[in-house]
Amino acid sequence: MLKIESTKLESYSSDHSTSPPVITMPRAFNAAHDLLERNILAGRSEKVAYIDDSGSYTYDDLKLRVNQSGNALRKLGLNMEDRVMIVHSDTIDFPAVFLGAIKVGIVPIAVNTLLTPSDYQFMMEDSRAKALIVASPFLDNLGEAIANSNHLEHIIVSGEPSPQHHHLQSLQSQSDGECEPAITSCDDTCFWLYSSGSTGAPKGTIHVHSSLAYTAELYAKPVLGIRETDIVFSAAKLFFAYGLGNGLTFPLSVGATTVLMSERPTPESVFKRLKDHQPTIFYGVPTLFGAMLANDNLPSRDEIAIRVATSAGEALPAEIGNRWTSHFGSQILDGIGSTEMLHIFLSNRPDDLRYGSTGKPVPGYELRLVDEDGQNVPAGELGELQIKGPSAANLYWNQRQKSRETFCGEWTRAGDKYSVDDEGFFTYGGRSDDMLKVSGLYVSPFEVEGVLVSHNAVLEAAVVGDEDEDKLTKPRAYVVLVDSSCATSGLEDELKEYVKSKLAPFKYPRWIEFVSELPKTATGKIQRFKLRQRTESE
Repeated sequence: MLKIESTKLESYSSDHSTSPPVITMPRAFNAAHDLLERNILAGRSEKVAYIDDSGSYTYDDLKLRVNQSGNALRKLGLNMEDRVMIVHSDTIDFPAVFLGAIKVGIVPIAVNTLLTPSDYQFMMEDSRAKALIVASPFLDNLGEAIANSNHLEHIIVSGEPSPQHHHLQSLQSQSDGECEPAITSCDDTCFWLYSSGSTGAPKGTIHVHSSLAYTAELYAKPVLGIRETDIVFSAAKLFFAYGLGNGLTFPLSVGATTVLMSERPTPESVFKRLKDHQPTIFYGVPTLFGAMLANDNLPSRDEIAIRVATSAGEALPAEIGNRWTSHFGSQILDGIGSTEMLHIFLSNRPDDLRYGSTGKPVPGYELRLVDEDGQNVPAGELGELQIKGPSAANLYWNQRQKSRETFCGEWTRAGDKYSVDDEGFFTYGGRSDDMLKVSGLYVSPFEVEGVLVSHNAVLEAAVVGDEDEDKLTKPRAYVVLVDSSCATSGLEDELKEYVKSKLAPFKYPRWIEFVSELPKTATGKIQRFKLRQRTESE
């Protein structure tokens, strides 16, 4: 699908008349330059590109800020392939500095804003970033990491100025609005994202310039159906792989308008943006969709303009999807992506959707399910999910063994268990290391969780293994209720019988513990390992 045919910076081209689309990628290619110029050349200079909490910005405004940011980094002495860490909320300055760095050949590392000081120190030293761009509200939390850094040369604070450091907005205003792009190749390192670290230390995941284009052309346009007239809003932040595509790559690839929100996504903050800005595409995660539907202030169908929503991070329970469609009339396209593959490679689509499944492979990606010996499993049986596609990361930084274990030639291991039926729909079976063996048979925690959350008293559920008095593994469920005052032994018994009525009896949770919340990563994924640790300590 890839043709290399140029010696100077050019844009890629795509042919969507075939399936999968044919993407012609020039050798000399700069992703930031391409995303900006295709909109200016299409006559969108005065069209609104972004709306954040402070105002709106046209495509011309965005290009100016990107150019100023790139020039500012150059003036500080940063060179091609140097790395700059970005710890920033979702405002216009995130795409400005992220794309500004890429345009001049500097490698941005977008980092979660909700981490601990030790996490930042690890990432700073692991990446050897020469510069840090940090929004002022997060500066104090990075103080220890900055003080202990052996590689940082520049700290650039965005927002409220800090007398000890550079000020981003001042640097931008003092920099030229025209910026010559670096002549990078389609295979050059473009940016890093750190994995969530839910199963160990975070891993620096390295992506190339062409990967952004592939995710837009293979998923966003043909599957999601994004178009120039759309207004998009992503609850997932730009520093996530999911959010980066949702709020940057995809809308810029077609000239759409993006709504950004600095605060954390709660039902109330999301409702406000849905009503104030009327986005037509909304990107969420299962936990948020469930919380929204359970909220007393849920907007009516007529108050919002969503034509399609997407979900990723964890598999979407069928009950949540059905309730959403019943209330709003629109669909949630559940899919799965990963930091390693950059965005969604398996998804439901508007004309081919089945709630409770993760859909079918995105055209341009190949999927296979294998057993412990690497052999393909029959239809209906659980196997380890592996993916082959053009947006796969190059490797994990300074993690040779983990890179070899995950990136196996053209195939990438997802770390998830799936089954596929005769119609080609894939159904999630849990993380590979989360599977339980009960009475000699495998039990998918997600399958049990899906039944529990379909009960009208249950908001969220997580299932892990625990040992009974005979040292045999049985399911234990941690349950968050819609109304915590309903937590009684009677409800516990009712939920056990409810699961028995829906699944094979050996799968029901032998113990149910009511909790106020479940431990999650910042991406919304349930951290079952913490629940296992809790279970082992009791």
